[in-house]
Amino acid sequence: MIRAIRASKTAAEERAVVRKECAAIRASINENDQDYRHRDLAKLMFIHMLGYPTHFGQMECLKLIASPGFPEKRIGYLGLMLLLDERQEVLMLVTNSLKQDLNHTNQYIVGLALCALGNICSAEMARDLAPEVERLLQFRDPNIRKKAALCAIRIIRKVPDLSENFINPSAALLKEKHHGVLITGVHLCTEICKVSSEALEYFRKKCTEGLVKTLRDIANSPYSPEYDVAGITDPFLHIRLLKLLRVLGQGDAEASDCMNDILAQVASKTESNKNAGNAILYECVQTIMSIEENGGLRVLAINILGKFLSNRDNNIRYVALNMLMRSLTVDSQAVQRHRATILECVKDSDASIQKRALELIYLLVNENNVKPLAKELIEYLEVSEQDFKGDLTAKICSIVEKFAPEKIWYIDQMLKVLSEAGTYVKEDVWHALIVVITNAPDLHGYTVRALYRALHTSFEQETLVRVAIWCIGEYADLLVNNVGMLDLEDPITVTESDAVDVVETAIKHHTSDVTTKAMSLIALLKISSRFPSCSERVKSIIGQNKGSFVLELQQRSLEFSSVIQKHQNIRSALVERMPVLDEATFSGRRAGSLPAAVSTSGKSPLSIPNGVAKAAPAPLVDLLDLGSDDTPAPTSSSNNFLQDLLGVDLTQPSAQPGAMQPSKAGADILMDLLSIGTPAPVQNGSTNGDLLSIQDNNAPIASMDTISAPSSMMDLLDGFGPTPPKSEDKGPAYPSIVAFESSSLKIEFNFTKQSENPQTTDIVANFINLTPSVYTDFLFQAAVPKFLQLHLDPASSNSLPANGNIKQTMRVSNSQQGKKPIVMRMRVGYKINGKDVLEEGQINNFPRGL
Repeated sequence: MIRAIRASKTAAEERAVVRKECAAIRASINENDQDYRHRDLAKLMFIHMLGYPTHFGQMECLKLIASPGFPEKRIGYLGLMLLLDERQEVLMLVTNSLKQDLNHTNQYIVGLALCALGNICSAEMARDLAPEVERLLQFRDPNIRKKAALCAIRIIRKVPDLSENFINPSAALLKEKHHGVLITGVHLCTEICKVSSEALEYFRKKCTEGLVKTLRDIANSPYSPEYDVAGITDPFLHIRLLKLLRVLGQGDAEASDCMNDILAQVASKTESNKNAGNAILYECVQTIMSIEENGGLRVLAINILGKFLSNRDNNIRYVALNMLMRSLTVDSQAVQRHRATILECVKDSDASIQKRALELIYLLVNENNVKPLAKELIEYLEVSEQDFKGDLTAKICSIVEKFAPEKIWYIDQMLKVLSEAGTYVKEDVWHALIVVITNAPDLHGYTVRALYRALHTSFEQETLVRVAIWCIGEYADLLVNNVGMLDLEDPITVTESDAVDVVETAIKHHTSDVTTKAMSLIALLKISSRFPSCSERVKSIIGQNKGSFVLELQQRSLEFSSVIQKHQNIRSALVERMPVLDEATFSGRRAGSLPAAVSTSGKSPLSIPNGVAKAAPAPLVDLLDLGSDDTPAPTSSSNNFLQDLLGVDLTQPSAQPGAMQPSKAGADILMDLLSIGTPAPVQNGSTNGDLLSIQDNNAPIASMDTISAPSSMMDLLDGFGPTPPKSEDKGPAYPSIVAFESSSLKIEFNFTKQSENPQTTDIVANFINLTPSVYTDFLFQAAVPKFLQLHLDPASSNSLPANGNIKQTMRVSNSQQGKKPIVMRMRVGYKINGKDVLEEGQINNFPRGL
């Protein structure tokens, strides 16, 4: 049969042979042929190993096991182990046969039964047959005792409660002279100690000294050809004894003291030029690091691991690195001595060793050694393979950020990393670099010059280009005028035109993505303000993207061209230098361990000098109960208007640094900043730290040409349209108030309340022109705390006639109704004969109960 199967040239031929043989075996089974039953089962086992179904032969196994002869039983038990497993119900039928064979007078049949039980024993079989196995641990023949010990290990793993029955017999096995019985006895004791604390204490008191003596005898034994492996007597028994000693010595000082001498002897006298010796040394090191403290032994163990790192075998070096990582928590100082060797492993050609060594180096870094280690890693970064650069870059950035002694060193190292592997630097890492740069005002000039130099040699590194473009946009004047020169710097000559050239190259470079190009457009807008002489050239470069197929670039190009061409009066305020970003808040958000807004009292992980404290909040913050640092950060140009409107410093660190962020879409930014259509959560009676919820009516903002028209804005954001006031179901009436009055404008508020929703108030604002001139581009804006939700409907007109009036409806929802009154900050903008007029005020005289 085997010859026919092997001669098959195709899978189909093989299947045909197997089908024919299976049919013949079935026929033989049906005829109950006693002479060929064991041969049929042997064939079935071969067919099973080829992957064909053989379930129809399971009962034949049981019949052969029940046969009186040894050859039949041998095939029967072999088939039982191959064709069945412990999950088969038919296995229940074999328990009785196993029990009979365990009590058989023929020791070879007993051995067959023990072998089968050790392979397929289930929990039920373990409970039924444990007494027989326990008895056989004291059998006269060593081979039976050895098999009984292995079978007992299986029983204990299946039913841990039975371990107490094997404590005394297993302790007796530790005194055996036969190595086969002794190694299984040691293994059995180790398993019992893992599942029973009582057994562990028993073995500690009764067996520790005996095990130490046994290990010493084996270590000092003369040459024995029966057990010799590479000149070492029975290394397998060595390792089993060391494992059991490790279990006994862990957490017990007395047992640990008892084994110190033999462990030192094994560690110092075992030869390490053969694999068997290295295996014993590794196990000895594990035992030394696990038992109770002995400083000298641990140093010896770590030195052995250091020797392993110099071994030519990759496997030995890998396990040494693994063990050193675990040893760090025990004795980091001893591991530090092998730092140079570990650093060489980072440069190994084997990828697994590289990564493990890099993880170990990362754990070894501290404030004292960060400079030399970072220098070595950055130098290797230049020549490392592409597959490894990502991991190496991430570790270097983390090390430099975590242990930087000073900001200038941190900036220098990050620039080196960006220059060598900028494409592998993650987004939050270069954001953190920008946060640090903004917090080091005395290094602004140095940083922008260093980035300018680096950009000329590493334009392919996307992240370096982004950081450089951001800094040139912010500090171009420092670059051109060589402000803040340090002694270690070489002089550099950069003209205004050179600065524009670099940014233009970034826009046109083939590797630049949308984000880089968008940041470059922002930088150009800022440069046009810093260097008015370059405005025309900047306008020309920006205008080249007006026809871009990328909507983001097209929108920015149109908006920025409009700012340069039509709004010179607001450009300088619009692109003024970024405020200082708070390091503690940014680090907390990045780590994900702090809430969305973090108080500045927290300490940043990058605890470097030169931090800048935040300015105290303006009086409006106290008025609106917003006296915390949790106000939102400006993320687009429109925030300058909002900041002016609210009269409060809204600056706060952002996860995406930049004076003008790459907007995802104008509507998205406004919806986020103005909280349009988003219900305000109740803040449990407190508004400390609430963000400001700002609503705008639908008229276009006078100074920005690209913000969409009123009604389309509301429809785009949340589908809000003008909501006609209902005439029925109104609640109690409230007196009208004069919300604002000046020599040219008067604003009256009329209130109505819906009875089914007492928290909501409908307000009709009446804007009265007190002059004989027409007001055009009329715009009303308002800001409220977050416990209030404000919705503005479009005004009846965006033109206020002479001595006339227009109306606008708004709705305010007060989540703290009855506890806190409505307060509002408002601004009105309009034009008289083409001249912009702004009027603003604060409304505190709302009727109570709204």
